[in-house]
Amino acid sequence: MIPCNDSKRLFNRYKDEFEQAALDVLRSGWYVLGNNVQEFEKEFAESIGSKFCVGVDNGTNAIKLGIQALGIGPGDEVIVQANTYIATVLGITANGAAPIFVEPNEFFNMDENEIESKITEKTKAIIVTHLYGQATKMDKIISLCGKYNLYLLEDCAQAHYAEFKGKKVGTFGDFGFFSFYPTKNIGAFGDAGAIVTNNEELYKKVMMLRNYGSSVRYHFELENGSNSRLDEIQAALLRVKIKHAKEITNEKITIANKYLKGIKNDLIKLPRVDKDCGSVWHLFVLEVDDREGFMNHMLSCGVKTDIHYPIPPHLSKCYEKLNYHAGDFLKTEYLANHVVDLPIFNGMTDEEIELVIKAVNSYGK
Repeated sequence: MIPCNDSKRLFNRYKDEFEQAALDVLRSGWYVLGNNVQEFEKEFAESIGSKFCVGVDNGTNAIKLGIQALGIGPGDEVIVQANTYIATVLGITANGAAPIFVEPNEFFNMDENEIESKITEKTKAIIVTHLYGQATKMDKIISLCGKYNLYLLEDCAQAHYAEFKGKKVGTFGDFGFFSFYPTKNIGAFGDAGAIVTNNEELYKKVMMLRNYGSSVRYHFELENGSNSRLDEIQAALLRVKIKHAKEITNEKITIANKYLKGIKNDLIKLPRVDKDCGSVWHLFVLEVDDREGFMNHMLSCGVKTDIHYPIPPHLSKCYEKLNYHAGDFLKTEYLANHVVDLPIFNGMTDEEIELVIKAVNSYGK
């Protein structure tokens, strides 16, 4: 059976490096905010072209802390795409602000043509999600943020090293937010996240917020600081992945290109990549009318599939108080009922890739 993801294969590829990195931390006796966190922050910032990076405990808190640092809260609105993962929205509502949803385009990312009609005097920011690994088309969104004096935030949790017009995501706005959950292209061995920015003042503020609101031990300057620090061992392990990031990323792109070339089935809608918007293919997401039938067919062929995501945020129980209903965001709801992702992970063999292609092509035959 081919799994939808298998993180252990990439671990085995660099096993000696990972184990040495972990042992070095254990033997150092310094386990919180030590040299590895500092070096990770420096190396990751340099690798994506950002001035500053703050390592945090996970991607959700990265979003939460970034929005908090901007002073966005009750009475404010943040525009967000309706088909994003719920963590993006939780970062907004955790600060007391209201999410204002925008439909996706045919590339699964925010439809830049629907944003302006949602902007009000309460709007404080636009947060884009570079979903499934593809960079969002940023030109118009940047222009709108300038026109209405809005903060521009980027949820890059699935798009490490993806580029729009040759510039890496996370570097276009006031903040870029990253998750290093183990299944991500650049994944840790547990939860981990990061915030990047080119603004030194915001950088210093987030540095304090992640550490109880303090920059000097026992001197607490900011209210509502939290313990959201990146773990020293995770930082050390992520440094290994950053060193091999190009190889890791290119391997996923190669697998995706084989799927795009090899899959030929009129019952399947393949993912597309927008002009100037590169994809690092965190996920390879299809659209199919009979999703349950397709997934059962793939399973019978020895291939596991998955769904990202079956319930959009606006229909989630936790947001019942927002009073959204089925039919409010038809594109998003259609995708929630029809998307399915194929296995795509580092270490897939050519035989496995061909088996997946063969299984997809035999569907409905």
